[in-house]
Amino acid sequence: MTSSVDTVTPTQTVQAFLDAFAAHDVDAAMAVVDPRVSVTVHPLGVHEQGAGALRTVLADLLRGFPDLMITVSRVITTGDVVTALLTAEGTQAAGYAGAINTEKHLDIEQAWRFTAGGGLITDVAVYWCQAQLYRRLAVKRYDEISIA
Repeated sequence: MTSSVDTVTPTQTVQAFLDAFAAHDVDAAMAVVDPRVSVTVHPLGVHEQGAGALRTVLADLLRGFPDLMITVSRVITTGDVVTALLTAEGTQAAGYAGAINTEKHLDIEQAWRFTAGGGLITDVAVYWCQAQLYRRLAVKRYDEISIA
């Protein structure tokens, strides 16, 4: 007999994660994440193991942008690797990624690459242009906010 977890595709697993994250439900997003997940967020220099690392990334993003909207433009699946091209859009309401709260609205195109199997995400790698983020937040240098 085949269990329902065996019939869940990597794309369905990742879609469940993205849907929950877009709904600001970190607990539901984390429900499809392996406790030993490998997490890499290249722009932030995060390279860690464990679901706690991913939970922190999601919570920090939602704290920094409480009106965050996630719009997925494309999902590309190759075997157990699923890449989601998305736009994260919101108004900064707290410090994020080293930038103090500027209360500016921004939209950043991102790519999230997941490895999934057996109904769980085992690896996440996140990419975006950090220079674009800082430009949108009016940061002249990484350690100095410009007057806009």
